[in-house]
Amino acid sequence: MPASPHPTVRSTRRRRSVRSITVVTTLAALLLSGCGGSPSSSNGPDSGSGSGDTERTTVRFALDWTPNTNHTGLYVAQQRGWFADAGLDVEILPYTSASPDTLVDSGAADFGISYQESSTMSQAAGAQVVSVLAVLQHWATAIAVRADRDDIASPRDLDGLTYAGFGEPSEVPQLRQVIRSDGGTGEFTAVVLGTSAYEALYSGRADFTIPFVAWEGLEAERSGAPLKWFQYRDFGFPDAYAVIIDGNRDWLGQYPEAADAFVGALQRGYQFAADDPDAAAQLLIDANPGVFSDEDLVRDSQRMLAADLMRDGDGVVGTQTAAQWQDYGQFLYDAGLLVGPDGEPLSAEPDFAGMFTDAHLPVTGN
Repeated sequence: MPASPHPTVRSTRRRRSVRSITVVTTLAALLLSGCGGSPSSSNGPDSGSGSGDTERTTVRFALDWTPNTNHTGLYVAQQRGWFADAGLDVEILPYTSASPDTLVDSGAADFGISYQESSTMSQAAGAQVVSVLAVLQHWATAIAVRADRDDIASPRDLDGLTYAGFGEPSEVPQLRQVIRSDGGTGEFTAVVLGTSAYEALYSGRADFTIPFVAWEGLEAERSGAPLKWFQYRDFGFPDAYAVIIDGNRDWLGQYPEAADAFVGALQRGYQFAADDPDAAAQLLIDANPGVFSDEDLVRDSQRMLAADLMRDGDGVVGTQTAAQWQDYGQFLYDAGLLVGPDGEPLSAEPDFAGMFTDAHLPVTGN
């Protein structure tokens, strides 16, 4: 089968509104009750080593899209037996129309791929999830225009042009802030095209969009349609964790030893992916035969993520800071994008520092 789109066309492009989280959560739990079996908490986490006939703890992990380089560390840990060594039986659930945050909140999954934006919005709306590991330390998307657009030299030149977007509520406010920080008015036409946004950009039907640099950026270059980029952070916009792992708060509290074992093995997998991207990419490919039509693209993507986005300042993968959660969360709050369980905009700023924890990480610095 052909390679599926990278998560820039991922669940953040198809997430349903947090206003409907209660209905969707109930539906997701019903739909997945036969997929993952009974909740892993009912299996009774076991402290065994995972060898022989020792019973293992089942951990259900929800993907946001088909396997890709945002998932490499997960498959590294699986392929190298680190989950089994930790006494865990990790079930990787295929992605569904329900977001991983919804599945984790409902108890249909114990952990799942998420993003700082979606996790913040979900937690503000009452979802019982918390970020336990940052896969990527920084934004992995950027404003992209065709490299041959000499009339666009910086974000202020996007005034009056056409943005091909994905329908996320934060897109337009974020782009406006970046453009205004560069001296523009922040006024442009936005059209929601979903995965067709890239073709619209390449063909000239749209002027800019926000691809993943380490996937669509590479694809564009390889296809002879190179792009040029404007990084949000270069224009004063807050940084954010592009990809994180969310866990179910109740499960983490009930089974702290199993949580430590899982997050520890997962962190080991992602650290391996950062330190040896070629070997890690091959493990991802081997774990998913037939998924990737361009295996060199997978390797190039993993190399770029490892070089630029995965490690913190100490070279460690997975850590998070209250400052980064606060800064980007403040933008979402000030833009009126955070709503409570009642579906109404929050009237007070939430505790952004409580939306993540490094407590389950085995290594938080050198």
